[in-house]
Amino acid sequence: MKQIIEVRVQTRKVELARCKTDLLVLGRCSDAEPDDMVQALDRALGGRIEQLAKLGDFKGKPKTSVLLYGEGKLAAERVLLVGLGERKKATLDTLRRAAAVAAGRAVDLKLPRVALALHRSLGSDFEAAAVGRALAEGAYLGSYRYDEFVTVAENGRRHSLAVEIVDPEAAQIRSLAPGVAAGAIVGRAQAEARTLANRPANVIDPSSLARTAREMMRGLPTVRCTVFDEPKLRANRMGGILAVGSGSQNKPRLILLKYTPRRRPARGLPTVALVGKAVTFDSGGISIKPSADMDQMKFDKTGGIAVLAAIKALAELELPLDVLGLIPAAENLPSGSSYRPGDIITTYSGKTVEILNTDAEGRMILCDALAYAARQQREVIIDIATLTGACMVALGAYKAGLMSNDEELAAQLQRAADASGESVWRLPTGDEYAEEIKSKIADLKNAGSRWGGACTAASFLQQFVGTAKWAHLDIAGMDVLLKPTEYGCVGGTGFGVRLLTTYLMNLVDAKSDV
Repeated sequence: MKQIIEVRVQTRKVELARCKTDLLVLGRCSDAEPDDMVQALDRALGGRIEQLAKLGDFKGKPKTSVLLYGEGKLAAERVLLVGLGERKKATLDTLRRAAAVAAGRAVDLKLPRVALALHRSLGSDFEAAAVGRALAEGAYLGSYRYDEFVTVAENGRRHSLAVEIVDPEAAQIRSLAPGVAAGAIVGRAQAEARTLANRPANVIDPSSLARTAREMMRGLPTVRCTVFDEPKLRANRMGGILAVGSGSQNKPRLILLKYTPRRRPARGLPTVALVGKAVTFDSGGISIKPSADMDQMKFDKTGGIAVLAAIKALAELELPLDVLGLIPAAENLPSGSSYRPGDIITTYSGKTVEILNTDAEGRMILCDALAYAARQQREVIIDIATLTGACMVALGAYKAGLMSNDEELAAQLQRAADASGESVWRLPTGDEYAEEIKSKIADLKNAGSRWGGACTAASFLQQFVGTAKWAHLDIAGMDVLLKPTEYGCVGGTGFGVRLLTTYLMNLVDAKSDV
């Protein structure tokens, strides 16, 4: 799949004063003196960096930056200073966001090349490979733009950006390089996820999403893509997926991505299933949504797309894990053939569900996929979905909800969230929430009471995972940017790609350390 802007990230050993580039990017902490390299550059520039600090025009606060021109005093045409905030509060995400600011500025200035030396401001605070990965990911995030269907551009833009992570020390470059390579894979996968999320429902429907999945996996011999079409879904009695898709002429699909590594997984590593909700457009069905902001319901497929992109990244990283990706895809529309409030649906597991609200459709397609994963005897099952508005009410657009039946799995995902910069917050599940979704005329009902909607939805899903260790990520509110940020333009965020990939990478790293 072609990138909107082709980004290439690599490392280069070079003295910063001799770094020939269109934009040399340095970091500045608000509570620390510049490092020796920045001070040397400042002297070459006639003390302009220090002058800015004395005037109070640039203090190194987060989300601030200032542009200077080399004017022949440096090999670089321009120098961008990016604020990193207080060093004692710095995280890997501080570097990721700073790299995103720099890449975004380069795109806006229509520059072909940018060199990042941001890591030098934080010394050895973090492991070098992790720093390299964060910088590479940030470069992809900040440079992303979505103008796929714009036929006339007033100012135009470049179609590519070359990013270099630069340092004068060969040993440091060797330490950064593995992380930069991994970050480029993950960053590119997340950019592809953003593009798929942004595509409207007349471009991406269940069948075209299945074709796209096949195209993305082409050339990856370790991934086998299988698609259940409507007859196959009926043959497997996947009543939840079929019910949600029954109102649309674009019939539902179940996309299965089986990743089998070249190397045999180490003993003790679990078999994993990633399950992602892909409602390519959600009108609410018979329980139709208000018309305001309904255009954003094209983003109801982002959980499935995160799984698709994570599987691609997993294969390119060649991680020694056995992973199954499951993406149930449907379009939820009202028509004479739609499923209705009051219907009772028999799901793949055999459990029956009373439909109270056709707009509680995500759990209906996920339950079939979760039960399928459990029947495949997956030891760990993680699902990701824009599942409930209630989660956004609880957490805003700042963190995804995390619910789990296993403390160790929840802790692993929390660590992955901290490292990837994709934040989560643990919410409860339990018998009291399960009671909310018991039906008097079926096994379950697809909606609980008004309160605790994110938790009752998770409890519904938990009924279909059997004995597997299971976690649910409710990413409502995290799937879309409503205004530009350092992470790029409005639209899809690709949330979950970094989180899921980091979780899988951490599993392998933890085993190799034993």
